Amino acid sequence: MAALYNFHAKPKKVPLVKTKYRIIKTTMPSPSWFRLMAEFQKYEGRAMYGGQLPVVWDRAEDFQVYDPDGNKWIDFTSAIFLSNSGHSNPAIIRAIEKQIKQRLLTAYNYPTEIRAKFLKKLVQMAGKFAEKALLFSAGTEATECALPLMRLHGRTKSNKKIAVITFRGNMHGVTMGAEILKGDFETLKTYAYSDPNVYYIDFPFPWESDFKRRNWRKQFQKDMEILRKSGLRFENICGFMIESFHGWAASFFPKEYIQELAKFAGKHSALIAFDDVQGGFGRTGKLFAFEHYGVEPDLFFVGKGLSSSLPLSAVLGRKKYIDLAPEGSLHSTHSGNPVSMAAGLANLEVLEKKKLVSRSRQKGIILHRELNKLKQKYPHRIKLVLGKGLLAALHSKNPKTDKPDGVFASKVCERALEKGLILVHTGRESIKIAPPLTIPVTALQEGIRVLEESIHEIDKGL
Repeated sequence: MAALYNFHAKPKKVPLVKTKYRIIKTTMPSPSWFRLMAEFQKYEGRAMYGGQLPVVWDRAEDFQVYDPDGNKWIDFTSAIFLSNSGHSNPAIIRAIEKQIKQRLLTAYNYPTEIRAKFLKKLVQMAGKFAEKALLFSAGTEATECALPLMRLHGRTKSNKKIAVITFRGNMHGVTMGAEILKGDFETLKTYAYSDPNVYYIDFPFPWESDFKRRNWRKQFQKDMEILRKSGLRFENICGFMIESFHGWAASFFPKEYIQELAKFAGKHSALIAFDDVQGGFGRTGKLFAFEHYGVEPDLFFVGKGLSSSLPLSAVLGRKKYIDLAPEGSLHSTHSGNPVSMAAGLANLEVLEKKKLVSRSRQKGIILHRELNKLKQKYPHRIKLVLGKGLLAALHSKNPKTDKPDGVFASKVCERALEKGLILVHTGRESIKIAPPLTIPVTALQEGIRVLEESIHEIDKGL
């Protein structure tokens, strides 16, 4: 990752903004941001807040965010891929309030009615992709569950069948197992450990010179041959861990590549596990992002958009794999938390009732059409537009060198914030876009216009 961009350390006068969807009436960053950051810098470790856009969230409703100073933004982040059903969705709030009034806020791992209802709804909604589920509170916990399940499966065949294949740089969380799967060896120095039975393949990025010409089925075979020559025995592979799309880039695998992977996995009794934490529940125009590949996973895990609000994640799959773990071995203090269960159940009902998956697909057509117009208008600045549905990433470049330009992307995010639009600041050359699936088309189009203004002004040095 590129070095973090330093946002303005002093208040900056910006033009007044007042539209139906946006209000900017103070300096940027706003007075409340400086007041709160003084507290955070005094009491909280810097790892928690570094690199985020300088905006205070005081209230968030549907597709808008408000600060204490009277400013209002269009949100193109969904609180980083979480609020698929919209911020503070009324149905979700009612469900949370009802659960709170029942005076049952926690139940450890004991049975509750609301947990049983949520599990039934979740598994039935997943349909052919799932028979059972395990519940957790964060996506990284789900990663830590899926990893041993694959190895438990492998050991039903052989004690040596514990090798896991993953893709270098995929984002699976921030716990130890997740970091090992990511393959960032600088980060792994912190843990002083790397797993010799985890093998890495380079992710096939679309900016590679021969991307469109390459035979992706043969490419997968070549990648596996490289691993075989490094000492991997195919019969020892227990599974593949795959992020449905490469996080910061919003880049999907070539479909043929994953289909060849699935064919190989079936031949060698290896499981396929998809990390759908960012992409699940309508984000990409399908219920699950892995559906774009036309393969069925053995396991997959979800979070973020699963509740559109409170901490909640799950691992789903065929019951013969979900039930491999011994009784009581895979859970946490907040597994099945009653309030989170109420929120999750209400969220799934909203997704169905409001037809948000199909709406994401329809609005995604508009989003990508307009973003590609920006690419045509600013070809010297925008190299690629990636993503599907209401997920997109603009990849910026330096017009003189044609190399990725993370500073330009950060400046565009900052300028958009000053105009009333919050974008996903990755700290790299990509600007990610992921508004709530409930966003009106008029607000989506206004946000895109603000993005265009920001690109124009930063490009011209205004």
